[in-house]
Amino acid sequence: MSGQRHDDLDRHPTPGPRNSLFSWPDAKHPLRVMLNYAVILVCRVSPSLRLKNRLLRRLGVTVGTGVAWGLESTPDVFWPELITVRDDAIVGYDATLLCHEFLQTEYRTGEVVVGERAMIGAGAVVLPGVTVGADAQVAANSLVADDVPPGTTVAGVPAEPIERGDDADS
Repeated sequence: MSGQRHDDLDRHPTPGPRNSLFSWPDAKHPLRVMLNYAVILVCRVSPSLRLKNRLLRRLGVTVGTGVAWGLESTPDVFWPELITVRDDAIVGYDATLLCHEFLQTEYRTGEVVVGERAMIGAGAVVLPGVTVGADAQVAANSLVADDVPPGTTVAGVPAEPIERGDDADS
């Protein structure tokens, strides 16, 4: 893990006077994006973890055994094949794993890796190029812009490591 997600991103300059989102059909075939979107919509509302894992694997997501996707969780619609979720990880309710970002003059892509037994909390967003280490925890509604070391708990916008006191009453 590099720690800085920008080091792990592929940069794709886009031509023309408009922002890079106007060039998305040159980056991914529109029918592929439509299919990905339809399958991900089914996954978002399905309560069946087995069905979600099977469908997401068909889209190219690397899904380990025992992975749990919460309702409304959203893997990247453009580049799901850049996502790896390792064994027994949890992607919580309404969490988003993004593998792309469209900017003014370029778009960037990067892998997202969620380690074994890691947990992504409800409503959290993981940006492209980020690795969440094994046994790490991302608090609800956090924005993960940098790698999370194994066993670390992060929270906030942007997500930062939090310290847990030894005294449960403090």
